[in-house]
Amino acid sequence: MAGFSELSDSELLQAEELREAEEPRSARDPDGAGKRKQAPRPLDRYALRYLCVTDLAGQSWCEQQAVFGMEEPRPPAPETAALLDAGKSIHLARELEVHDLVKIPTTSREDSWAIKILNLLSMIPVLQAVGHVRELPVFGVIEGVFVSGIIDELRYNTKGELELNELKTRSRPFMPGEAQRKKDHFQVSLYKYIFDTMVQGQLKPDVFTNHIHLRPEQPLGCQLRKHAQKIGFMITSFGDLLELMHLNLMFSDIPGIDCLKIEYSHQESSVPLGTEVVPYEEATVKEKAQYFLAYWKGQREARGVDIEEAWKCQSCSYSEICDWRKKRAEGLEKRSGPKKSK
Repeated sequence: MAGFSELSDSELLQAEELREAEEPRSARDPDGAGKRKQAPRPLDRYALRYLCVTDLAGQSWCEQQAVFGMEEPRPPAPETAALLDAGKSIHLARELEVHDLVKIPTTSREDSWAIKILNLLSMIPVLQAVGHVRELPVFGVIEGVFVSGIIDELRYNTKGELELNELKTRSRPFMPGEAQRKKDHFQVSLYKYIFDTMVQGQLKPDVFTNHIHLRPEQPLGCQLRKHAQKIGFMITSFGDLLELMHLNLMFSDIPGIDCLKIEYSHQESSVPLGTEVVPYEEATVKEKAQYFLAYWKGQREARGVDIEEAWKCQSCSYSEICDWRKKRAEGLEKRSGPKKSK
């Protein structure tokens, strides 16, 4: 993760989301025989059924750091934790402005995903009628990998355009630098790409069953079925909900996202620091996503930052164990040659 002044609240909210990992993150050979085998893909090595948008955005900051985060998760420093707690509170307060939160007990993986899908389905009519929703889940498949995310805010602006707004709170009272903005731009662009494919009817039921191995025949929990009925959905199994999701998205008449904005705010004072309108270039977004996903699919090795961005290492909690950083530093010394004595 970036230095604590650069962390965004939505990234934390998604990072705390439970991963469905049935195997240890560091897979080992149970036979211990030392046989030469093809190295498993990182997706398999870390037992990941899906990735979050923020996983891919994190790679644009430092891919090697993102890998260390999977291999050796570390708790944030006390000052970082305090900053993130404050950020979560700001996001929660904004979410409560538009809807209440309801806690529903779950008994299976299907229940957990059903809650996310019900949240999405319940927001579709609200967006159409009121023109404003927060914390909207998005799901899709990019380059054969299931990717999940949460859009901070969607609203229709005064021009009638569907606008995505992402809130980033900062500990420092000024706008972020180019590297952080580049990461944020890619994040919101990915949200648009996935959302647009959803409302175009490309999110089909078999996406959930084939990619993250959920069971369509699994009965949903009693409390979950009651909640679904309360908001207008009569369902019994997870497969029922998947069919409803597909039909509702396909016939919702919701357009693709027209405008991407990032709102930066000083966390302590709540003073707005500035708003950026993000240009969207689909070809560039797809190219970057393809490159980042190639690592997770085992098609290339992880990369750290280039020498020009080595300043990022100063705030990285993995800098002392990073071979990439050491090798780049050694290479720089060799190119510069031995120091001359005066």
